[in-house]
Formats: sequence, C-alpha cells, structure tokens
Amino acid sequence: MMIVNYVASVFLVVLGLYTIVTKKNIIKIVIGTGIVDYGINLFIVSIGFNDGGTAPIFKMSEILSGAYFVDPVPQALTLTSIVIGACVDAMALSLCIKLYKQYKTVNADEIRRLHG
Repeated sequence: MMIVNYVASVFLVVLGLYTIVTKKNIIKIVIGTGIVDYGINLFIVSIGFNDGGTAPIFKMSEILSGAYFVDPVPQALTLTSIVIGACVDAMALSLCIKLYKQYKTVNADEIRRLHG
C-alpha cells in the first residue's frame, strides 16, 4: 500500500514539473508549482507513516513495550508546508493579476517580448 503513495508523489512532482516547463500560461505555471508542492507533501507524510502505528498522544500508563507510534515531525513539517504553499500560491496569483493588468496577457513569451 505504501508503494502507491510513493508512486503517486513521484507522479505529482513529475506532472507539476512538466506543467512548469511546457506551459506558457502563467496561471498554469502557478498551478504546476502547487502540484509539485502537493507531491512533496505526500512524500513527506508517506515517509513518516508507520504501519500499525498510533497517534503519539499518550499517557505514561498507556505505553506498552510493543507499541508503535507515528513520527509527528513529518506531519508538522507538512502542515507548515501546506500553509506556506497556500501563501506562495496566493502571492503568485496576485502577481499574475498585476502582470495581466500591465501587459494585457498571461502568456509568458508575449510578456518577455513586450518587456524588451
């Protein structure tokens, strides 16, 4: 089952990079960066997964010798990454709006030609 998560995360990263490299529409490029971010987040969460593990919230009396706990650090890093990714996407889309107002297009090649 974990192989599916790793394959999906690699697929998302490759799809996002393909979108960033091949598309000329700036909004599609921003969407591609978001897809790469989602793939990396899935990879980090998959690394922290422990089969049969429970949440790392416990009392000292609940600890058993054979208990497995999920590592909370990748989850915290992923949560932070989601918040930062949302902010970066919002900033990039606001820059797309400014570029559209300035150049009346969202095509990266045309903006490059108009700029000089």
